[in-house]
Amino acid sequence: MKKIAVIGAGISGLFIANLFKRDKKYQVTIFERNSLINLNEGYGIQLSVNSIKLLNKIQFDKLENNKKFNPDKINFYSIKNSNKICELNISDFNTENCKYTTLKRSSLINFLKKDLEKEIKFDYIISKIEQIDQIVKITFENNEIHEFDYLIISDGVFSKSKNLLSKNQIEPKFNDTLAIRGIIPSHSNITDKKNISLFLGSNFHYVIYPVSPDGDLNFIAIMKYQLSEDEQKDYSLFNDNIFIDKILEKVPHLNKKFFDSINDLKIYPVFVSRDFFEVNNNNIHLIGDAFFAFPPSFAQGASQSIEGAYELFENIENNTESNFFRNRVNKTKMVNNRSKFNQFAFHLSNPINIFFRNIFLKRLVKNKKFLEGYLGKIYKN
Repeated sequence: MKKIAVIGAGISGLFIANLFKRDKKYQVTIFERNSLINLNEGYGIQLSVNSIKLLNKIQFDKLENNKKFNPDKINFYSIKNSNKICELNISDFNTENCKYTTLKRSSLINFLKKDLEKEIKFDYIISKIEQIDQIVKITFENNEIHEFDYLIISDGVFSKSKNLLSKNQIEPKFNDTLAIRGIIPSHSNITDKKNISLFLGSNFHYVIYPVSPDGDLNFIAIMKYQLSEDEQKDYSLFNDNIFIDKILEKVPHLNKKFFDSINDLKIYPVFVSRDFFEVNNNNIHLIGDAFFAFPPSFAQGASQSIEGAYELFENIENNTESNFFRNRVNKTKMVNNRSKFNQFAFHLSNPINIFFRNIFLKRLVKNKKFLEGYLGKIYKN
């Protein structure tokens, strides 16, 4: 029996742990640095068909319908005048059993962890990683030492495990953007509660989408904003009401009344990966944001975490671990480039550029060949 250690109980770590647990050849243990998994936040995530197909392998299709939603369209609007620019039928990529899905992140995490209660160890902070022959030895801050056949690192963009292996050579970078997140109550006066609404503005865009058939709506905005190095490291700053008000005052065309209607409003800086880090060891692998973190403008963070986790599981199953890094880098570069391009296009400021962008958008959302290349290559694994 192969012993598997997973560092981090996020989406990618929990998903790959589920895959290993269903195979009697493996014994999996998840080490989580926190004392619990936070299920209180109701913020949403989007899952494209590439990840739904894989989640269905662990019976995601059995999740209650009142906890997930299947939007048909992405409607594009101008923030300046609220005029609709065009619409994209994302349902065109659906199959009978795999549909574009939105839901609360907490609902997905709760689903992923429900069969892993005995496999998760809380309050474990890694301090040292060693390899002796084909065995990976892990030392934790509580002085416990454990040995495994495989170590899978999925502890996020600020991965301490990755830093230990790279000797802090691969640090994430601030993306010059802030994310503003919140929940819009179901009784709000938002007119379209059945689709994804994407509003484009100058150095700013925001998205509203349902997370259940009759429930609340998720709000996520991305805003260009410069922070000093000290501000980037000062996490208390983003809990400071004066700083938050200062940020919200800079949001174009959205008034204070709109933000007063949003529950659990939070602002945080967006960090992305600078480069890839390859572990020269077929027994140690990175997945999720520890592998690579994208700008959040293509809604592929969770889907790629799931897809990467499944690819690694398949590689370990087939004894082709050496192929994992190269293949995942190729797909990740594709998604990263589209994410950066989307952010650039969404944030245009020059009226002439905006005019031509909108013309191209109207044509491209109807161009099947373009959509198959731009979205289909991502959505089909």
